[in-house]
Amino acid sequence: MDLQDIVPVMIYDDRCYLCSIFARIVSLFTKGKLLIVGHYTDFGIKLKSQIFPINYDSTRMFWYIDGKTAYGGRAALLPLISCILREKRHQSIENDLQTVCDGSCKTPKAVFLRTKSLLSNSEKIKLN
Repeated sequence: MDLQDIVPVMIYDDRCYLCSIFARIVSLFTKGKLLIVGHYTDFGIKLKSQIFPINYDSTRMFWYIDGKTAYGGRAALLPLISCILREKRHQSIENDLQTVCDGSCKTPKAVFLRTKSLLSNSEKIKLN
């Protein structure tokens, strides 16, 4: 799989209810301009193996990949907003967003912790 053929891509935690809601909102705003993939899907695992170093824990945050850089967490917010506002639609992408959640991520405490995690974690990885 050539990464350049599928970018831009957003990878999110598909085992978290809140993250799945976030992914659905992003999908609504991007209107098919962005491929959205879950961390734990077969495609997500394969994609992450091409981007991240071995034994790297990429599930701590969501990622936005533009082909040159993988932006994680807080660093991904501006590129994601830019994609929503500027990216031209090459082809419409149908995102099948699914959630596997045990219910513990639907509490107010979980909302606070996920928001704190989003704002406190930030990373950029240059791609080859």
